Amino acid sequence: MSKHSTTLTIGEVAETIGVSTHTLRYYEQAGLIRPVGRTQAGHRLYSRADLDWLRFVMRLKATGMSISGMQQIAALRAQGHPTMRERRDLLVAHRAALLARIADLQSNLGAIEGKIAYYEAATSGAVEPDPAGQDDEISSPSHVNEDSQWTTHTTTATRADGTNSGKSTVRRVSR
Repeated sequence: MSKHSTTLTIGEVAETIGVSTHTLRYYEQAGLIRPVGRTQAGHRLYSRADLDWLRFVMRLKATGMSISGMQQIAALRAQGHPTMRERRDLLVAHRAALLARIADLQSNLGAIEGKIAYYEAATSGAVEPDPAGQDDEISSPSHVNEDSQWTTHTTTATRADGTNSGKSTVRRVSR
């Protein structure tokens, strides 16, 4: 892109945000971005504002928002200032779902870290591996009266409209 240019070509935008030109055309067709300006030859020209919006759309995509969710936000954005509260509400709901997913990932990471610690201890001789080859399960009699190594947690995300988006069950190490 030229330092003096205020517009970007489809190739420049694609390279900048890390998508293909086909994806940018699809996003325009799907209503995720407003129709962009064109040259006399019909080539797309993107403004800095278009690029900023596309970066935000890519963040929504990266955080798991559905195409229909992004379309809803884009349609409200096109209607302007009166829809700011609705857009905020959609983003608040998306944030809640994202935080629940992060909690699930952190819980799963805890289980993996616990298993790594167990394997490190078992391979260093600090603990005896289960002789029955069941070192992935707590099955020895010495653990019968202890709480289970695995606990189950259920996380429920609620959409902005108040409906339940489903439950995600997480298994994590409680050590």
